[in-house]
Amino acid sequence: MQDTLRPFEADVGRVLDIVVNSLYREREIFLRELVSNASDACDRLRYESLEEPELLGEEPELRIHILVDRGKGLLTVRDNGIGMNREDLVANLGTIARSGTARFLEALEKGGKEGLDLIGQFGVGFYAAFMVADRVVVLSRKAGEERGWIWASDGRTGYSVTEAEERPPRGTAVTLHLKEDAKEFLDPERIETIVRRYSDHITFPILLEVRPKPGDTKTKKQEPRQINSASALWTRPRNEITEEQYREFYHHVAHAFDDPYLRIHFTAEGVLSYTALLFVPALRPFDLLDPRRRHGVKLYVKRVFITDALDSLLPRYLRFVTGVVDSEDLQLNVSRETLQNNAVVARMRKALVRRILDALAEEAKAEKPDGEQADGDAGAENGKRRSWLDWWRDFGPVLKEGLIEDAENRERILALARFKTTAETGWTDLEGYLARRRPGQTAIYYISGENAEALRNHPQLEEARARGVEVLLLDDPVDEFWLPEVRAFRDAEFRSLTRGEVDLSAIPPVEEAAGEEGEAALAGAELDRLIARMKAALGDAVRDVRPSKRLRESPVCLVAEGQGLDMRLERFLLQHAQIGELSRRILEINPRHPLLRRMAEMAAGDGDGEEFDELARLLLDQARIVEGEPLPDPSAFSRRLSRFLAKGLAPA
Repeated sequence: MQDTLRPFEADVGRVLDIVVNSLYREREIFLRELVSNASDACDRLRYESLEEPELLGEEPELRIHILVDRGKGLLTVRDNGIGMNREDLVANLGTIARSGTARFLEALEKGGKEGLDLIGQFGVGFYAAFMVADRVVVLSRKAGEERGWIWASDGRTGYSVTEAEERPPRGTAVTLHLKEDAKEFLDPERIETIVRRYSDHITFPILLEVRPKPGDTKTKKQEPRQINSASALWTRPRNEITEEQYREFYHHVAHAFDDPYLRIHFTAEGVLSYTALLFVPALRPFDLLDPRRRHGVKLYVKRVFITDALDSLLPRYLRFVTGVVDSEDLQLNVSRETLQNNAVVARMRKALVRRILDALAEEAKAEKPDGEQADGDAGAENGKRRSWLDWWRDFGPVLKEGLIEDAENRERILALARFKTTAETGWTDLEGYLARRRPGQTAIYYISGENAEALRNHPQLEEARARGVEVLLLDDPVDEFWLPEVRAFRDAEFRSLTRGEVDLSAIPPVEEAAGEEGEAALAGAELDRLIARMKAALGDAVRDVRPSKRLRESPVCLVAEGQGLDMRLERFLLQHAQIGELSRRILEINPRHPLLRRMAEMAAGDGDGEEFDELARLLLDQARIVEGEPLPDPSAFSRRLSRFLAKGLAPA
């Protein structure tokens, strides 16, 4: 059956162009990617054959075969794994069916080493073949099916998928028609060096076969010979594994090109027996915030791959972790459905989470106050290139999801957390924050919003700033969701500066603020009359009007009621259609502000009050703008503002 030439999706075309033209210097990684894909295919067939032994058929021994044909200039990587049918070939090799493609392309187009690091993160390693080949042909037959299929492409004009005339062996063969300047990859010694460097840990035999050119008397035809050790890396003693071997295993299991930030390798013996080799990445995966992303930990039972899609093995907030867990206690024929609620898996999960969080705690503890890494710490052992704070900026928002999901480890996660703050240091942990509390301060004060720098100038911070109170600036969306669950750290309650009444009078002001002199605050009947007139003017637009204990310079601000949702959380829920409308706010007024004193005089006068009402509405809209909330009538706001500006600029 003949198939016409299909164009690549636009994104695939761009990926190919970038890979071929921008990442040319790192060409040898194409072989690592093809061998890694072949290993995955064998892993998947071995698992499927546990329930369907007939899938192994006439080839029960799984292996990877590299064929060098020097006469034809061809390099073939063949496996006898799960294979692909027509639909698989189109889906896997003709499209990039993963979220975040646009962001990937934007980053990849920067080129250089950063672009190379991103290839594996986005699962497009197959396309690296076009760095060395001007034509790639994939012959594949899926296990359990009779028909074979041929996918072919030059990497530019598109691809075709046709049915193979003869029934091919089970599995997939990727044949590269090498470019003239890539003939170095026909050298068997070069191939062997690359395989030993990148793929020695592959648990399946990798066989190399060489066919010399016709008339080539120097190169003898070589029968297939194994060129990798084919032993599971995680089963070897740690003192026998080099840093390079660990690094290349991470590249294989994570399909990544960066160096790992952290490595955790241990064997548990006793009630449970299992070995774990886990990695924490240094670079943020492109789809880290994608709700569909899963952790990258593969489950093995007695060195046999079972699954890489076991959600119950690690919680979602550790979805950036990759690696291998090999159990001695589970049954080889255990189903994925049974595993989700398996008691052994539950106990392993508990231990794995604790190990990961403890290892991260060591990294955080080892970091000096200036963000540098202390000598001889765990980070140096793992070849870490990033500071803890740099790592936290990328991964902290996801790790903080554990404050909601994992009450058992909440204290551990809080100890890891770093927060932006109004203090000069810019970032802090909670222990450091508590150590700097002002006399009389019992709470941890925070303010949340979309941008930390904008929050620094927020009106609700004015009284806290005057009293030298450090305030956490929370700008991660997840912050609004964990705070109601956590409530306190050590002996200090988390207290929002934008919700409920805030009284900082027990905290003495700093010297500069204590020496400030200004007009006396409105009080008594004068203040009561002003508040009553503002309530009448604003009506149902606000829940209440009251004097503020948090304002010093600004005339007004909006706050949420004490038992209600924080304002930022309400806006988030409205944006995602979880609520129909925002609740009414409380308008707080600054009794010391000159504008409010003038309005108090207007409220005491005998005028018709229209100007007072307009000014009250103008102040409410001003407070809404500061909070980032929509104005119900922008045109009316503009008219009021223009009117009062014109009046203020008019000659006396």
